Amino acid sequence: MTDNKSKNDSESNLHKLAIEGQLPLKTVGIENLKEANPGQMPPHRYLHPWFARRPTSASRLAILASILPSGVDTDEILSWMQVGPDHIDEEVAEYVENKKRSEDGRNGTIEDHYGYPRLYESSPSPEELDELHEVISETWDGLPTVIDPTAGGGVIPFESYRYGFPTVANELNPVPWLIIKVLLEYAPEVGSLKKELEKWSSEVHNIASDNLKEYFPSTRPHRTPSHYAATYTVSCQDCGAQIPLVKKWWLNKDSSSKGIAAQPIIQDDGEIEYRCVSLPEDIKKSEFNPQNGPKSRSGAECLKCGIVLEDEKIKESFREGEFEYEIFGVKYTEDGSRSGWRSPTQQDINAMEKAKERISSDFDLSSLLSVERYIGDEDRAGPFGVTEWRDGFSPRQLVSHYEYLSAYRECREEIIDEYEEKTADAILTLLALASSKLLGRNSRFSPLDTTRGDPANALGGKHFTLQWVYPDNNLTSGIQSYHTAINRIIDSYEALVEYLETSPNADCNIHQGDAADLPVKNNSVQAAIIDPPYYDSIIYSELSDMNYVWLREYLSETFPEQFDALLSNKEDEAVANAAEYESVEDRTKSKSEFASEDYEDKMSNIFNELFRSLEPGGVMTVMFTHKESSAWDTLTKSLIRSGFTITSTHPITSEMPQRTDTQGGGSADSTLLLTGRKPHESKAESETLPTLWSDVRAETREVAKEAARDLLEAGLSLTKTDVIISAFGPTLQVYAEAYPVVDDQDNEIPPRRALEEAREAVTRVLVEEYLEGERLDDLDDITEWYILSWLVHESDTFHYDDGHQLGLGIGVDIDDIKRSTKIWGKKRGDIQLKTHEGRVQDITLPPEERSNRTPVNPEALSYTIALDAIHAAMHVYEKQGEDVAIDWLKERNFDTDAGFKTTLKALLQVLPQNSSEWEAARNLALGRTHDVLGLEFTPTDFTEPSEETLEQSELDDHD
Repeated sequence: MTDNKSKNDSESNLHKLAIEGQLPLKTVGIENLKEANPGQMPPHRYLHPWFARRPTSASRLAILASILPSGVDTDEILSWMQVGPDHIDEEVAEYVENKKRSEDGRNGTIEDHYGYPRLYESSPSPEELDELHEVISETWDGLPTVIDPTAGGGVIPFESYRYGFPTVANELNPVPWLIIKVLLEYAPEVGSLKKELEKWSSEVHNIASDNLKEYFPSTRPHRTPSHYAATYTVSCQDCGAQIPLVKKWWLNKDSSSKGIAAQPIIQDDGEIEYRCVSLPEDIKKSEFNPQNGPKSRSGAECLKCGIVLEDEKIKESFREGEFEYEIFGVKYTEDGSRSGWRSPTQQDINAMEKAKERISSDFDLSSLLSVERYIGDEDRAGPFGVTEWRDGFSPRQLVSHYEYLSAYRECREEIIDEYEEKTADAILTLLALASSKLLGRNSRFSPLDTTRGDPANALGGKHFTLQWVYPDNNLTSGIQSYHTAINRIIDSYEALVEYLETSPNADCNIHQGDAADLPVKNNSVQAAIIDPPYYDSIIYSELSDMNYVWLREYLSETFPEQFDALLSNKEDEAVANAAEYESVEDRTKSKSEFASEDYEDKMSNIFNELFRSLEPGGVMTVMFTHKESSAWDTLTKSLIRSGFTITSTHPITSEMPQRTDTQGGGSADSTLLLTGRKPHESKAESETLPTLWSDVRAETREVAKEAARDLLEAGLSLTKTDVIISAFGPTLQVYAEAYPVVDDQDNEIPPRRALEEAREAVTRVLVEEYLEGERLDDLDDITEWYILSWLVHESDTFHYDDGHQLGLGIGVDIDDIKRSTKIWGKKRGDIQLKTHEGRVQDITLPPEERSNRTPVNPEALSYTIALDAIHAAMHVYEKQGEDVAIDWLKERNFDTDAGFKTTLKALLQVLPQNSSEWEAARNLALGRTHDVLGLEFTPTDFTEPSEETLEQSELDDHD
């Protein structure tokens, strides 16, 4: 083992901090989930869209715990965070956890139930700040400066400033930089702008709405189009009729068979008219099924002649501009309160044509946003000819956004003349943000949410996709109007101003630039709190370009340095962007490997810069929310090589579990706080010898297991995946203390190896916790991997890296078994586990007619993979019944096969009980097959009490 004496001596010189001890993690996790209500988010979220903002409570904890001394009571930390009512008879953590347990039965709002507001609404009082500052000043010899070098949406620096700490915020991308400027400069220094914003937004709106009237005609008084359900048509190559590229005809769907839909009626000349119908009142679903639109994944079927135009031909038509914009439904508002749907009229069609003519005849419009789009790996619009930013908008959408831009420009000089510079800049910025917000629900990337019949967010899926049905939105009226956006911004901005009224005037510096080149002096900062970019889960610059190109039109004169470039900065962004290496000549590595190395280099540069900026003994807390081992691997190597000593890790539930925008993606549901310190000695003074991996490996496994058991016992609201991720922290701490780590051949062992060990070790703990007395080690590796995958992910679909790393931990290369076993397949880059229905040959067919794509032969007499035997048994039972299945089981001696029974029992515990696969497993474990197999369990052993009666009734029916 390595002598780490010099390292330990260096650590002993550091004053311990609260974050290096016990923290109220469960309580803070509850606060995070309280903030995750989409209808009641913190006001800064409504200023403008941005990605992956951290919850207020997690940010506060990271800041305060990183600068408070160790030994501070956790209740004191919660009190300073504003958690809990003013006067209670029990500990704050206990109070909050009790309230969480009774939350489902509450009366009234969340605030009523808990007895205090959400944290983002609560600022500490002057008296509380004085007490807090006194404690912290004694630790740091004055108030510490807090820096966030990748500030994003600005939550961390805003909370730091709100608590009166000298704050430095840096952000590379100008779009979130604007948000930060509003939070940390305009709100505290300019103050309320309610009257000014109401005045000038009305001016902008009135000018624009007058110019847009002809493009949104009303069919009767007081009834105004809110938005159009729009699509495209291409010509049938056989009969020349127009083919609408609609997958489903629903406009507003109440259920699978009820709602409002557009019924296409093909004319003799090949043109199509649309009738707005309500199902089932106006028409029976048997006569017209809105589920069956002409567009499918493979192409589009002509409504007149039935010929299918292939998808490649459709792409070619779009690239060559051989398509037409089409509207097939109109949502309207009536008297500003009621809304409904109607069929499109000739007036509507004429208005759309006017917009199209205007685009080609108006000089300004004809060249507006003729900027080449950056098309990354996840872009799904480029292949359809959406290559310039103007292509991202239909003619009427482009005209609408342009008229508001023109109105803004018309008012701009008056605003500059009327107010002092900072106030004018604040007004202009907030007006620009309002217009920019409208882009997300009025573009060709914006879906129509048929559950509500309203425009939805273009970037909800974190990529650009050309929508076959999109909303052509009326910004002057209706559901997503300019008034909607600006009123939300005004309310949000005024709330932020109010939140800061009790905050002391702390020093605050806002910078826009590379986090690896900060304008701060050496050894001048005490604490760095960083929520870094998450590897490849979000390519921020690419997604922000839709807003950037428009904000550049609005604000390039106000902020010429920030909006000088045509697109946002891709080169300096610290993400693993494989698209940047599309044309690399060196084919010894994949573009993903190049991107990973680039991310590691950039994160190293950022950590090196923070190391330079921090004073000796300074603290850095990294908030990281990612599943992939590769992301943790590169982050850890970057951190260690920068000279930091990892001193603590803490997991916090930070997101609503199983969020739709992250399922299958890289983000985890919990945030890990990973804390490092800058030693008082330089690396040269504290240099250590390499440590052998054989010495580190056992400790790595034990620490990971211990962390997992502690988390399970603590009752934190973590998914099984997050339990694994949370064990990464202690694992990396062991690795960092032993760094550098080498094997017997003196080859460096990367952090990834330690994480693989941790993943496998924690999985064993999960097996002990959730699978009753199972010895999965006795099963073949492939079956074990399949069961563990269901156990850990609780879904048939999960990130490829998760499945790959799990396989490596138990000796399975999942790529090697993919083709031969068909045990898994790819779904949009993720792993999707296969069921018996997709793996077993149809026993009812003659052997020569069976598909050779299904590897499991149900007539085989033995199986080397236990899962194959189970799947074959499921198939036989399903296709030929219980009697045949019993004979089949006996012939193969599965009545005495321990591996068969273990696999069946494990599947009953890990498969979702609402799935057909679980039902198939249940059938084998019930009735006479249960008796033949000699099973010592039934499916009801693994169901919740509330479900037991249901399962027992099914057993009675079966008998």
